[in-house]
Amino acid sequence: MKILMERFPYRFCETDSKDRGWIEKYNELTKRWFKMYECDSSLQLLTAMEDFEYCKWLDPDDVPCYRSNRGDVVHSPYPATRVNT
Repeated sequence: MKILMERFPYRFCETDSKDRGWIEKYNELTKRWFKMYECDSSLQLLTAMEDFEYCKWLDPDDVPCYRSNRGDVVHSPYPATRVNT
């Protein structure tokens, strides 16, 4: 096991063969790391390392993620059209 990066409360590990990896999360109560998510490929592990919000999205504890991108209002992706009356 090799630890690639640590970004509290997560750390990113890979296997010796470097084809897969997993994300570990620190438990405050037990003061230990546990496997939170096993990645399907090294590309998914790299994506989780780059995008911290994606890592939170994978967390089974329902950690809020992508909140800054959402905003408070839902906007229509279509341009507004005016109807002449």
